[in-house]
Formats: sequence, structure tokens, C-alpha cells
Amino acid sequence: MASEKRELVIIGAGPAGMTAAIYGRRAGLDVLLLEKGATGGQINMTSEVENWPGVQSATGPELGNMFREHALKFKADIRIADVKKVEAREGSRVVATDKGDIEADAVIVATGAYFRRLGCEGEAEHIGQGVSYCAVCDGAFFEGEEIAVVGGGNTAVEEGTYLTNFASKVYIIHRRDEFRADRAAVERALANPKIVPVWNSVVEKIEGDGLVENVVVKNVKTNALSDLKVSGVFMFVGQLPYDDCVRGLVNATKDGWVITDEHMATSVEGIYAAGDVRDKPLRQVVTAASDGAVAAMSASAFIGRIRHARA
Repeated sequence: MASEKRELVIIGAGPAGMTAAIYGRRAGLDVLLLEKGATGGQINMTSEVENWPGVQSATGPELGNMFREHALKFKADIRIADVKKVEAREGSRVVATDKGDIEADAVIVATGAYFRRLGCEGEAEHIGQGVSYCAVCDGAFFEGEEIAVVGGGNTAVEEGTYLTNFASKVYIIHRRDEFRADRAAVERALANPKIVPVWNSVVEKIEGDGLVENVVVKNVKTNALSDLKVSGVFMFVGQLPYDDCVRGLVNATKDGWVITDEHMATSVEGIYAAGDVRDKPLRQVVTAASDGAVAAMSASAFIGRIRHARA
């Protein structure tokens, strides 16, 4: 058996996990929050957040730090650890980490998601050599250069606009003839003289001797190929869940998105999921925080029943 026992273990210290920690502590629970990297999660890769209610504008890291400080105010126990697996053993839940096993009355999986790779020729070998998935991390390396952004959703359009702070020109390559992003984000991008949309197009190949030098683009309507002489390519073509720790344990979609009910309960009793790892229609900071609150209160009710049974 695990040597350490806790009431509520939360995996992932992004907006969902830290909100769950705040609500869990306010409900009087013993809360352990596990994070393998920096607290804040994927929000740390966001240049600007302007749709968190009450905060008109903040950088992703600034908002993430606000969440962390709020969780610490309520004395949530935040620990750096790499969670390998969650198991259901004889009516209890065990979280296996690189620092030992932890037995929990309830577990909230708030592990988030990551940006999908495009999968085109030349992408893998140029990662870190001009191919990036994080505008905040790498944008400054392209001061005065021409670059390309791939995608047409909110992330692609918003990060493309952010990259104009550094690049001389930003091509946004999208397979359709209009962006899927929010109207405000699209209007802001199209009004920027540094942004050049490349409609109805996909990336066929990324070329360069060491560093990225060229992107071969295919028009999906005419099949014509053309070259974009760029120094960098930023990929924003969807996400996949960080589901490794519960893969095969809880019900999920074929891509790994964890399926929950409206109480954030998974198919395994005592295990909940919150935030971007869930199968849901909208992945934003505000929806992650909402999930975290609901999951924590559901876990609190479950733990309350366990306490009553033990009394």
C-alpha cells in the first residue's frame, strides 16, 4: 500500500487544477496538488489573456501566478512530482509518482492538453530550429524576420498577431477561406499590415539546411505549389490531451479526451477530470476554472460520504 494518504489529490497545476485546489481547501479538504513542471500550465505559453472576467488584460504567466498565489493563500499543498499512473485498488485510488505512491480518497485529473504536430515533411527535424509551438517562448528569436503561422482558430490568429511584435511579416496559412477564430481576434489580425493570410492552403514541406528557410505551400483548390521564404513556422493546428496517467482506466474518446458527466465524474468512482483534458466543446481559461470548481465540490461530496462511512 501507499505510504502517504491524502483526501484529495489534484494532478496538474493549471487553471483547472489550481481552482480545484482553492475550492477544495475552502471546503475543508486535505488537498495535495501535483505538478511536474511550472505552475500555471499551458497559460504560461499565452502572450495575452483578455477574456478572463474582471481582468481586462494580463499575460498568461501573470494570470497563472495569480492562480498560484490564490491557492497558496488557502494553504494548498503544491508539490513538484511526475505522475506516472493513477490506479483504482480495492476501493481506493492510488497515484503513482516518481517520488512514491499516494493513496487518495478522491483524485481530480487536470493534466491539460498540448499542441498537435502537423506531421508534414521537415517538421520534426526543424523543431527548435525554426519550428515552434509557443509564440511567447520563441517569438523574440525572429526579430525582423518573416515567419509563418499554421492554423485558423483563436490560438493561431491571436498568436499570429502577437508575433507581429517581432517579425516583419507573418503569413497565416489556413486550409479554408476564412478564419475560425472569434470575430474580434480576426478583425484585429486582418487590420494589422504585417499579417498576410494564405487562404485555402496547407503546408506540404518545411525546408532548410539546419534552420528553417522555406515552406512549401499547397493550394487545396488548385493543387498549385508555392514557396514562402520564412525563418520560422509556428504550429497551432489543434490539441491532444495529456491523458497518459489515466489511459485505459477511465472512459475516453478515441483521441484520449476524458469523458465526464456534468459533475466532472469519470467512469471510475472517486476519479474526476477538469479542464482541457476533458471531452468538451470549448477549452479556455474560464471553462477550465469552472470545471475545477465543479470537480472539487463533487469530490468534496464524495469524500464526505467516505468520512461518514468511516465514523
